[in-house]
Amino acid sequence: MSKARQLADLGNVYDDGALSNRNLIINGAMQVAQRGTSFTSVSSTAYHLDRFQSNIGGAATGVSTITQSSDAPDGFGKSYKLEVTTADSSIASTAEYGLYHYLEGQNLQSLKKGTSAAVPLTVSFWVKANFTGTFVVELMDNDNSNRHINKSYTVDSANTWEYKTITFAGDTTGTLDDDNGNSFHLNFWLGGGTNYTSGTLQTSWGALDQSGRGVGQTNVYGTLGNTWQVTGVQLEVGDTATPFEHRSYGDELARCQRYFWSLNSNGINNKYLGQGANYNTTACYAHFPFPTEMRSIPTLTPSDGTHFQVVENGSVKDASGVTLSGSSSNQGAVVIFSASVSQGDASLIRTDANTNVYLWFDADL
Repeated sequence: MSKARQLADLGNVYDDGALSNRNLIINGAMQVAQRGTSFTSVSSTAYHLDRFQSNIGGAATGVSTITQSSDAPDGFGKSYKLEVTTADSSIASTAEYGLYHYLEGQNLQSLKKGTSAAVPLTVSFWVKANFTGTFVVELMDNDNSNRHINKSYTVDSANTWEYKTITFAGDTTGTLDDDNGNSFHLNFWLGGGTNYTSGTLQTSWGALDQSGRGVGQTNVYGTLGNTWQVTGVQLEVGDTATPFEHRSYGDELARCQRYFWSLNSNGINNKYLGQGANYNTTACYAHFPFPTEMRSIPTLTPSDGTHFQVVENGSVKDASGVTLSGSSSNQGAVVIFSASVSQGDASLIRTDANTNVYLWFDADL
């Protein structure tokens, strides 16, 4: 892209009302991976790299390994990589595979959706696969009975990073809720059965038509060893794809921590996590302020209940269970560690000698 074209594109963005904060996607460069960098035997819907959910539904039987890969195009350090380890070559009619990114409605009011002034949206990204084929990208409005629009792109050369841009028209029907709920999502289709592929691809905004969502989509899970990678994902207002908005790792991490925070041992034995007080002789209550206000009161997933310790008066007591207190908020969690302790004492919370201990606080969409 020439310098003149870049300047012209930035001028268009200025007209649309934004120079910074253009990208509505969080972690589009796949930098942040708080849950881990490698996941094997993936066969159900789950988050892996931050803010990107692997969607596996219906009678899907494919299995994959998902990693934060260092294979990336120039200007990027990381990518999301999926490798098929169990193929789903005879895909069932109800099966669906995709990579979702959900967005809060209060962050999308600039789309003017549901008004006569609704603005177009452009998706851009880098993609790489070890095979060629046709793929589908979808935008879906979750606030208005799953209105959606779908467009296709092609991987033209195997094992080659390719840059893609797709522009979607604005939708003059259905305003988005101005709140912290799941209003809208971007979906990279990775495979679908006839329930999703037997109709006509819905390339204009309209009511939910399941049969028109993934028409023409190559089944990534169709062959053992297939790989599909993506990075540099950008969703922006306007009809022009501008250069990817690179944000610092710290900035991107803070944005991700609104939705998910991992407090963990980070490979260290006996790592101190915080402090608390012994409510009675069987429980220590510890308060953990979140690094940023979370989207909502999170759920808690501990690595287990037995690799945490309560340290009081120089004595170490092993915890037998970990639960989230109802006193928690979206600004901090109160976590109850079950242990034989002395009522009224102040305590410190630490991990034991295990180096893979964590508390996961999840407020993702």
